[in-house]
Amino acid sequence: MMLRRACRLVGVLCAVAFVALTPAIALAASEGGLINVDKSLIIQILNFGILLFVLHRILYKPFLAKMDERTQAIKKSLDEAQAARAEAARQQEENAARLATAHREAGMIREQALREASEESRKQIETAGAQARKLVEDTRAQMDAEVRRAREDLRREVAEIATAVAEKLVRRSLREEDHRRIVADAITRAGS
Repeated sequence: MMLRRACRLVGVLCAVAFVALTPAIALAASEGGLINVDKSLIIQILNFGILLFVLHRILYKPFLAKMDERTQAIKKSLDEAQAARAEAARQQEENAARLATAHREAGMIREQALREASEESRKQIETAGAQARKLVEDTRAQMDAEVRRAREDLRREVAEIATAVAEKLVRRSLREEDHRRIVADAITRAGS
């Protein structure tokens, strides 16, 4: 746009200079100077005007059109660059928001995993405690059963010993009262 104005200004200045200098040239020619005003000068001026008109049509207008086209392309490129910059900023903000969301989700997942791990650990501790109590109870039950068996075995042995003692005593012909007393003592000792 500015280039077009500058070119017009230069064209107008050339036309003004030409119009202003034409009388001076005619004056110099009438005084017998270097320039003669005759048909050839008028033809040259006419040729120069036609040349200016042709150059204006053939070169100047396409040149201005090309310059306008280039200016529009540059403006379009600048607009596209501005839009791309705005889009990049929007994408960056969006990515930052996504990253923040991902960090929050990762934190929540981590907390959930820690809670689940803690719960699983608690369950395993409870299971291990229950198994330990069961093992203690089973061991006690086995010990109680072993103690009962040992007592029964001891009673049998005591009874056998008492029977053997009684047989020995009977062989010696003890009285019945002595015999009972000895068996009762043996049973009492075996029971305690």
